[in-house]
Amino acid sequence: MKVSPVARTESLIVKEVDGETLVYDLTTDKAHCLNDTAARVWKNCDGRKTVSEISETLSADSNTAVKDEIVWLALDQLEKFKLLREAPARPGFLAGMTRRQMVARMGIAAIALPAIISIVTPMASAQGSLIPPTFCCVNPSDCITNNCTHVPVPCAVYPPNPQSSGKSCV
Repeated sequence: MKVSPVARTESLIVKEVDGETLVYDLTTDKAHCLNDTAARVWKNCDGRKTVSEISETLSADSNTAVKDEIVWLALDQLEKFKLLREAPARPGFLAGMTRRQMVARMGIAAIALPAIISIVTPMASAQGSLIPPTFCCVNPSDCITNNCTHVPVPCAVYPPNPQSSGKSCV
């Protein structure tokens, strides 16, 4: 059984900002924010270090005891967000354990727990602004409401467009 996790590095953009590691996944268009603990575990997933060796490295770097369970929790989250190429099987005693149960079991501060926040990034086209109701339009797709129609009242001109000929967003 392989017990040395390997971090995924392909199709990822990684930046460190204010003590956190931001990872953008080009294949899923998701952005992940790893706190210090999760980032340090991820950076130590080189395929050579075992879970115990990773916890020893983290302990030495932080001058605090880091239990294997914290590394396992980080690995579980990293695997969930597809940031690992290879992950060892989670030991039975940790199966199904939530973060809250882990805190209670280990008696540690929640701030020491690894955390990953993930969001789906919007498409580039979401940056464009659409025309609000009562303004002139040419096509239905110009309007927020997707409805460009002739109305009896003159439309507000935005942007000035001679092609609009009395059409406005409704």
